[in-house]
Amino acid sequence: MQEFGKKNPSANLSDLGLNVGVAHWNLAPEELVDKTLELGQGELNDTGALCVSTGKFTGRSPKDKFTVKDAKTEKSVDWGDVNIPIEPEIFDKLYDKVCKYMDGKEVWVRDAYACADPKYRLNIRVINETPWANLFCNDLFLRPTTEEVNTQTPDWIILQAPGFEADPAVDGTRQANFTIVNFTKKIVLIGGSAYTGEMKKGIFGVLNFVLPHEHGVLSMHCSANEGKDGDVALFFGLSGTGKTTLSADPERALIGDDEHGWADGSVFNFEGGCYAKCIDLSAEKEPQIYAAIKPNALLENIKLKAGTKEVDYHDASITENTRAAYPINFIDNAKEPSYGGEPKNIFFLTCDAFGILPPISKLTKAQAMYHFISGYTAKVAGTEVGVTEPQTTFSACFGRVFLPLHPTRYAELLGKKLEADSDVHVWLVNTGWSGGAYGTGNRMKLSYTRAMITAALNGELKSVAFEAHPVFGVLMPKSCPNVPAEILIPRNTWTNKEAYDKKANELAQLFVNNFEKYAAQANEEILSAAPTVLQNA
Repeated sequence: MQEFGKKNPSANLSDLGLNVGVAHWNLAPEELVDKTLELGQGELNDTGALCVSTGKFTGRSPKDKFTVKDAKTEKSVDWGDVNIPIEPEIFDKLYDKVCKYMDGKEVWVRDAYACADPKYRLNIRVINETPWANLFCNDLFLRPTTEEVNTQTPDWIILQAPGFEADPAVDGTRQANFTIVNFTKKIVLIGGSAYTGEMKKGIFGVLNFVLPHEHGVLSMHCSANEGKDGDVALFFGLSGTGKTTLSADPERALIGDDEHGWADGSVFNFEGGCYAKCIDLSAEKEPQIYAAIKPNALLENIKLKAGTKEVDYHDASITENTRAAYPINFIDNAKEPSYGGEPKNIFFLTCDAFGILPPISKLTKAQAMYHFISGYTAKVAGTEVGVTEPQTTFSACFGRVFLPLHPTRYAELLGKKLEADSDVHVWLVNTGWSGGAYGTGNRMKLSYTRAMITAALNGELKSVAFEAHPVFGVLMPKSCPNVPAEILIPRNTWTNKEAYDKKANELAQLFVNNFEKYAAQANEEILSAAPTVLQNA
């Protein structure tokens, strides 16, 4: 098998070792929808979106994602339970097996690209076993012009064969399904799973290696928008923190909702579409996403109401991870091309169920790097009677499972960006509880959170007085337009101040414990931003 990329501009499917029966190249979305219906692989809902099932896998399978360990990756990838190594020989044998499986089959091929900034464009060729998976790639990746399609050479290949299952005893995988990234041959190989998110996140992982390691560009798991004056804002946050909701602002243009790069002079979207969770979706709660579910959008693993073509968005009988994929221009205020200047405001969103962190606070450069590596939020333990204690969740850089490099590499890049531009403000925003922990306090009102973010974006917090948090050291504003002053200092909202101090100390200890695995590779500046744990609290 030949190495594929710019060195082999005449490459086609046979050059990749594929001997397929029929290859459909770059079909229009409407044609892919029609073919899916013709094959009985999907149906239309009442708004014209294509509804499909991804089968056994309704989410990513991170324990079955591997990276080829070779001369290119051996010393640079952060090997472990996130980046699981696999030998080049195992990849080659599996690749050959997938190619043989594809012999004589009908496939769908698409030329696309990632990175809206032309300086970092990554051309992609995708070969799919189903037309609806090819529709997903049309919706999610950036779409080249007709002229570009006819002239561009792929930098990377995605070969997706959900019908092929590996034999773990022979093929060196954990299960029958697998996703393998080969940075030397520039191939993402997927078998045994039809979940489309494996393709999206496969390329995200590629960019998380290539951009920081080779170009000094900070790759980020965040949403981004832009104000009328061209000011860019970034929103980081794990599931449930309000990242999608808070970045969707009718007064600001959406650059992208999930994956971005921060280069010298630009913030740019990696993608050309959105992959939105749609459990409990409604026109009232998420009007932009709801309106985007129309012809050429793809709905995955939803259920239709009995005897109708209407989606029951509350039905989680297949999975909680129901998804909608659609091009970004299905959002009214999306910016195209989807990039802007360097950010002026960065928001780290956390849903703190302990009720300890301030509703908004300003971070120093060191604190920004520390909290970036920590990637903290908290979730309520569950629905069992009597179980009310929150569970902490830490995910480095707000996307640990997608990072090929050590998290400190990304944090140090963030630090360099902040040092280069002193006019960038980093904010920690708690969308969780106030006045007590979950079960005692109250969830922060969305209207207050929006008001605080608006004040930060408008520069209205630059002139107010700040107070340092006694444990976490972050700077809390004493006033904010359209927000009651009494909620800005979280300790003041607790009736029992000693209980607050005790819980703050407990949360600080959880931060410190989590950071232990990164401490050996973190510099002194980052380590200095750790919260203060009081021994007698």
